[in-house]
Amino acid sequence: MEVVCLGESMVTFLPSRPGRLADVPSFARTIGGAESNVACALASAGHRVRWISRVGTDGFGDHLVDAVGAYGVDVSGVRRDPGRPTGIYFRTATDRDTAAHEVAYYRAGSAASAMSPRTMAYDDLFAGRVLHLSGITAALSADCLALMRDLTAPRPGRPSVSFDVNHRPGLWRDGSGPDVLLELARGADLVFVGEDEAASAWDLHGADAIRAALPEPRTLVVKRGSAGATVYEQGARGAGPADTVTSVPALRVDVVAPVGAGDAFAAGFLSATLRGLPAAARLRHGHLMAAATLTVAGDLGTPPSRSRADHLAALDADAWGTLRLGPGWTAEAPEEVRTP
Repeated sequence: MEVVCLGESMVTFLPSRPGRLADVPSFARTIGGAESNVACALASAGHRVRWISRVGTDGFGDHLVDAVGAYGVDVSGVRRDPGRPTGIYFRTATDRDTAAHEVAYYRAGSAASAMSPRTMAYDDLFAGRVLHLSGITAALSADCLALMRDLTAPRPGRPSVSFDVNHRPGLWRDGSGPDVLLELARGADLVFVGEDEAASAWDLHGADAIRAALPEPRTLVVKRGSAGATVYEQGARGAGPADTVTSVPALRVDVVAPVGAGDAFAAGFLSATLRGLPAAARLRHGHLMAAATLTVAGDLGTPPSRSRADHLAALDADAWGTLRLGPGWTAEAPEEVRTP
């Protein structure tokens, strides 16, 4: 196993047309969950991945396990809870960053909220080279927070821990989220955080300020929206404290829906990391995987083939800068990608 992803996935209902939830007449069923999104994207890219969670003994739980497994993800670590339901949510078609966006969650008391150090099998969790977590899990319950603290604490045999901050203010009703997320991030080896969420959660502005507040992770990836992404990497052991800093501009993308792009970026970066690629290539693979999700309506896009992604990631700076990707681009041959 290369990567183990732990976290809640829910059945997601996507609207048949734009508008308020009160006005949308019907919804299409799909799946959504930060960690399972990463697992599905990695499996689609050819990696050996396990998703671990808890779901109810209901039809929605059946659907989740079947749908995630259909991507080639190992779902043997998913446990069924007869006393708690599988979480579901509904969302509008509007961009999450606008005031018109609505999400209705039905996840309180879900099966996944019962994840704890007592209910999870650590042999399964530590079976991969990388254990991928996100801050969403910590917000689900006190038991989930205890599990996250345990998994990010130093211990013999712990795999490399990847942590996506994923600050969701609405999940932290007591206001403790920023402090908890900073604590968990400091225990991880690889951290993903958006410049915007660092500003809202920690009042940190700019990638350098974020790194100054988070010096512990060996690798810190700061996602800077349309400006691109920057990775900070600690020097080799004994070489001193100075970071190696690499930035790569974002691609121009004809966006269909932004939901799931951050998870896809993490999957692309992790995929390239597992393959031992250099920092700039890891960032470019993150951008390419994000573009695959940005150009579809749901949380999961079809990634380009590995050879296709490698071809695009190897473009020179000018060609990368003129690349523009739209719906259907992952099915096109490299020479057919639209450029101005």
